[in-house]
Amino acid sequence: MSGPSGRSSLDMAFDAIDASLADAGLQPSQIDGIMFAEGLAGQVDADAFREHYGVHQDIWMSGDGGAFAQIATAPHAAWQAMQAGLATTIISVLGINWASQAKAGTGGPAQYHREHAIKANAEAVFGFLPQPVYYAHIARRHMIDFGTTAEQLGAIAVACRRHANGHPGAVMRDKPLSLRDYLASTPFIDPVRKEDCCLISDGAAAFIMVASEKAGDFPQPPVTVEGVGYGGAQERTFFAQEPQFTATPQGYAAPGAFAMAGIKPADVDVLTLYDPFTITALMQIEDMGFCAKGEGGAFVEGRALHFDGGGLPFNTHGGMLSHSYTLGASHVVELVRQLRGEAANQVPEARIGVHGGYSGSDAGCMVLRGGLN
Repeated sequence: MSGPSGRSSLDMAFDAIDASLADAGLQPSQIDGIMFAEGLAGQVDADAFREHYGVHQDIWMSGDGGAFAQIATAPHAAWQAMQAGLATTIISVLGINWASQAKAGTGGPAQYHREHAIKANAEAVFGFLPQPVYYAHIARRHMIDFGTTAEQLGAIAVACRRHANGHPGAVMRDKPLSLRDYLASTPFIDPVRKEDCCLISDGAAAFIMVASEKAGDFPQPPVTVEGVGYGGAQERTFFAQEPQFTATPQGYAAPGAFAMAGIKPADVDVLTLYDPFTITALMQIEDMGFCAKGEGGAFVEGRALHFDGGGLPFNTHGGMLSHSYTLGASHVVELVRQLRGEAANQVPEARIGVHGGYSGSDAGCMVLRGGLN
């Protein structure tokens, strides 16, 4: 993961696929399914995979993976394909080079939001752009309604930065952040500080899915998907239409995933969340049931989110705030590493991990279990 690399998203995605294949002890010819984020440019589809590796097998393909909410629900789509006999060994992969695009002055999330017709005509003209403006409004509303403080949002940023400082692949590995540093930083869209905002990065991540009865055939300890949930929001993709600023669709996604897995929030050993802003992470923590609505600020205070803090270990690689903006893909890789016991910031005896994917308009939740060998 890096800042501007000058590389294409495809090049980085194939690096991630190579690493996944090596980890699983597989050859490219054994992959018969591929999932990616439909709508993102430069992703690896079946044709690109075959051309790059010089293979010729049939490959089931789905755009419902790779990133956002769909990275949490990808295992369900993969399971359906396996049940239908369409694939047996499926890889989900994302490559992104938005830092390089931003340096070149083109592409990336800012351009998408600027050029979206409804946003351009109904939001931008009123100054409701770009994304930090949206979430500054949301953070302020949370503060007004529930008494959330800057120190509480800062606790999220500090936890993620500490985890990034301990992770060899994090963009912010060598840039420590204390709560004092955070509070000394001037808000640029009040109350949002730059430390409340995610990175813009180049990077890639991939993971391989097989049926559970085959998981023991591989060299690494298996991590199983125990539950998946999905929820959509009333407000769709336009923040100016939101009737309830302080909620996320995790309120719909997480309960189903937890029920399928037979767990409660208190059973979760490590949590990763799509975290474009500190307030987004705080609201998802509330909406997933780790605390009551409005109590997220108190829940995250101090060292509660640190991997060794005795609370709820959160984004133990640094998340999008401090590891990389790989749209949730690296979050899932981190969970797998935690549940194998091989993470850089290892949570002792981690057995149950949860990832919350998010896009604003929808959310996905995935429950993983390790320690099965």
